[in-house]
Amino acid sequence: AMEKPVIPTEEQLEILEYHFCKVNKHPDPTTLCLIAAETGLSEEQTLKWFKQRLAEWRKSEGLPSESGSVRD
Repeated sequence: AMEKPVIPTEEQLEILEYHFCKVNKHPDPTTLCLIAAETGLSEEQTLKWFKQRLAEWRKSEGLPSESGSVRD
């Protein structure tokens, strides 16, 4: 069963995009917890969003959507 993608509100998206683009594409659990608190999403949803976003970003950079050992 395909999991439904997370659809954040515009406000949540701004926060998520800011963190993704300016802070860290791979937030650690502490950061993830803070982002979740800031957006009001669950940590699970936040993590899922980052994974989706990372896959999109990698595709746009012409990289495989799943990262191997290389991080950015």
